[in-house]
Amino acid sequence: MIVCCGEVLIDMVRTSLPGHSECFIPFPGGSPFNTAIAIGRLGVPVSFWGRFSRDFFGETLLKRLRDNRVKEDLIIPAEQNTTLAFVKLEKKKDPQYIFYTEGTADRSLNIDDIPQKMPADARCICFGSIAMTMEPMATAIETLVLREHALLSQGKPAPVISFDPNIRPFMIKDKKSYVIRMEKWISQSTITKISAEDFSFIYPGLEPEKALQKILTMGPRLAIATYGSRGALALLRRNDGSITRAEAPVINLPVVDTIGAGDTFHGAFLAWLEMHEKMSRTSLAALTDTELYDALFFANKAASIVCTRQGADPPTLREIQALKPRPAAAVKPAAKPAAKPAAKPAAKPAAKPAAAKPAAAKPAVKPTTKPQEKKVNKKPTSEKTQKPAQPAKKK
Repeated sequence: MIVCCGEVLIDMVRTSLPGHSECFIPFPGGSPFNTAIAIGRLGVPVSFWGRFSRDFFGETLLKRLRDNRVKEDLIIPAEQNTTLAFVKLEKKKDPQYIFYTEGTADRSLNIDDIPQKMPADARCICFGSIAMTMEPMATAIETLVLREHALLSQGKPAPVISFDPNIRPFMIKDKKSYVIRMEKWISQSTITKISAEDFSFIYPGLEPEKALQKILTMGPRLAIATYGSRGALALLRRNDGSITRAEAPVINLPVVDTIGAGDTFHGAFLAWLEMHEKMSRTSLAALTDTELYDALFFANKAASIVCTRQGADPPTLREIQALKPRPAAAVKPAAKPAAKPAAKPAAKPAAKPAAAKPAAAKPAVKPTTKPQEKKVNKKPTSEKTQKPAQPAKKK
């Protein structure tokens, strides 16, 4: 089972109706909430830890969890009102947000709400987004993550910890302090999923792939960067110190908005791992090149579909499977003399046409030798990532 924790809110999406200048339509949201829904729709066991308001918005949010098979065991009822996020969408621009969070239910999550023990079947903890910019919620989640990660040093089984910063710059008052703390969370994570937009904020001037390599040196086993319409890139650090590089394309579909794209990608990627019995630290390190590519492409397909709908409305497993089959994989072992002969065929003219097709971009998987090559050393919300970077996009 996967446990998602963090903010849960109502996205008030701006739109227009005949006879009215503009209005706002309410949609259930919140990055970790969207991720939980995405996982539940794929049939994978998932639970949510957080505070939910007893107001009618809170009731709407709880109903959405139930309708999507998300467990409520770890939810704490609260008297405060539900957090509201007003969203403005414009063509060829990222979504703009205004959050109303003071004294709200989800934000009031505190260390006293931390479960004494995580459910026995909890194999992964997923966290991040604006929850990590609001107190006391940020400290409560951080405390849980540190506790679960510490199980390793005690010689006990520890869950996979997956982090998505999903940064909203306007929610960060002190960038320097935030980055320092964020790097601490990364060091405690097994998987870090981050967007190119996040990189441009925390490491301006640093090439996205270089920034991803930097992330990997902080401790995660797997670092994933999402690039909107350009797909996703992953760097996997194996037990022998070598680095495997894989990238997968998105599916070219009409884009309505990008709200929930990154969250859907995150949820689908974790769901793939759980469905294929790869949700463990040991299994992650042993993922084959093909498996890593398949997980990325599966997540990209899910994110591509959610972009064809208004709001964060993740697809079902059947909808993902209905999309065109996976492009043929192209594996290129790098930095190994023996691998050169095999690399030549991939470079032949016959291979170029397939690589030139946007919707069928071939994955490039490169096992690198050792971090010594120090070639391994920014919402594509909730949202900024996976949606085919076209008109707009969200957290």
